Amino acid sequence: MTLTDLGIQATIGIAVHLFFIAVAFYGLQSVRLDVVFKKGHVFQVQIMMILLSLVIGTIAGNFFLQLMNWSSQLQFLF
Repeated sequence: MTLTDLGIQATIGIAVHLFFIAVAFYGLQSVRLDVVFKKGHVFQVQIMMILLSLVIGTIAGNFFLQLMNWSSQLQFLF
């Protein structure tokens, strides 16, 4: 694996994670987290939305990248 390949993998990894974080944030906007928090704590709700988006997006991104990696390794089975 060359340095160029590592750079391409890093770029794909960053793009995939950012994509899934954005999708998670978009999906979480339909959830009413304000009913869980105390009234008037808007900033805390926004922080939780961002943190939950990061967690869900990272998990989904890691799953997608691992699936891509495993599928590319299937050629070595035969």
